[in-house]
Amino acid sequence: MTLRDKRSIKSEILVIPGWAYLVAVIVFLLVPICFFMLSDVWAPNSGFPLPFKILLTFFPGILLAFLALMVGYVNKDAGQRGMSRTLWTLLVIFIPNAIGFILYFFLRNPLQTECPKCGTVVDQRVNFCPSCRYSFHQTCPKCSSAVRPGDTFCANCGDTIPQP
Repeated sequence: MTLRDKRSIKSEILVIPGWAYLVAVIVFLLVPICFFMLSDVWAPNSGFPLPFKILLTFFPGILLAFLALMVGYVNKDAGQRGMSRTLWTLLVIFIPNAIGFILYFFLRNPLQTECPKCGTVVDQRVNFCPSCRYSFHQTCPKCSSAVRPGDTFCANCGDTIPQP
């Protein structure tokens, strides 16, 4: 995977840590049981149809399990992006209606990577390592802007790109 490739849905789901899956399963199982025991929905004379009773007991569990997975995702992803894991996890938990989760996606930093030459953690969008000047991307010899592999001309200045 090159530095400019986008992360796929599968790789994003793999970011969710194991503890979040465990919490989600526990919540998914316990919330309907508690709801069943504490509500009168399942009373014989409640008058509710069976599909409604089932949906009503599992719906809160599904929502809270999904919230646990979202919190786990933000917790691990924020650490990978060099952001405060604790701050963003708390914001996602305490800002209602998933607004904290939406804010996280608007405000999150880009992914970081290590320079293969010196090991410095850098933003994936940079062309050169700030510590050792290692070139992450092929650049134009005239204007130093990044060019894609296989380009014949620089899109910025039009100069010819020497092919390796």
